[in-house]
Amino acid sequence: MKYRRLGRSGLKVSEISLGSWLTFGKTVDENVASKTIHRAYELGVNFFDSANVYERGEGERVLARSLKNYPRESYVIATKAFWPMGEGPNDKGLSRKHIIEQVHASLKRMNLDYVDVFYCHRYDHETPVDETLRAIDDLIRQGKILYAGVSEWSAAQIQEAVSTADKYLLDRIVVNQPQYNMFHRDIEEEIIPVSDKNGISQVVFSPLAQGVLTGKYKGGNIPPNSRGANGNVNMWVKKIINDIVLTKIERLEGLANELEITLPELALAWILRQPNVASTLVGASRPEQIEENVKATDVVLSFDSLQRIEEILTI
Repeated sequence: MKYRRLGRSGLKVSEISLGSWLTFGKTVDENVASKTIHRAYELGVNFFDSANVYERGEGERVLARSLKNYPRESYVIATKAFWPMGEGPNDKGLSRKHIIEQVHASLKRMNLDYVDVFYCHRYDHETPVDETLRAIDDLIRQGKILYAGVSEWSAAQIQEAVSTADKYLLDRIVVNQPQYNMFHRDIEEEIIPVSDKNGISQVVFSPLAQGVLTGKYKGGNIPPNSRGANGNVNMWVKKIINDIVLTKIERLEGLANELEITLPELALAWILRQPNVASTLVGASRPEQIEENVKATDVVLSFDSLQRIEEILTI
């Protein structure tokens, strides 16, 4: 495993990280989830991601139970808040009240003294950014959060967060968690440049485009036991899959075969070509999947291979 610094901080995270959305606490049996987490740890993965909203905290619980026997200093755990956790008017968003209550709830669920990374799970248009950042800064000073981040914020919102932190002498965010893969490249134009300028890394999710970049949906068919068959994912998979995408998948798989690697390895290595990406967040439902994904850290794509990928993606 290789490790990269998280933004301008001194924290080092594994290039492959393991997430828990739609897997731990829901579709994957806890025994299998635990084996997957243990295997990831054995392979050098030190960055594990969850959120309060993942099965109303069950994703956090499963993750924490599986990591509890490892030295706390040996892994980095992230969680998030923004989405509703109840029916009340203050049970969502990024107000001081909601952030502090949700961080305490996450710590209690995971039986931890602190979380390494706390993400604002989306931008809250109803709460001033300085209120949000002040609450996070207070939690950092209390030692309950070590590093702050955001998820799916625009370039302008990221710059607003940096400028606000500097104005009030608050801890800066060091990481953004956006969607990024061969078929979803929005962050390249504005978000990566503004993040790079401000010492902020990307930890990207959906690197395999909800499984489309594994090649399992050839011909547009969705296997009944695949992630695409999950009701929460199915609409995204169907939106991605079309004749052009399937043609690209076929050509990308041909290139991967030439390079003697798998299509997922090619897709993950392509993401890791970006120096602003600290880690690519994968979702594995069994140990064998994380074993395959981790191999991507040893793949260095040549200039010629990157050019060929670009040609395929622009057809």
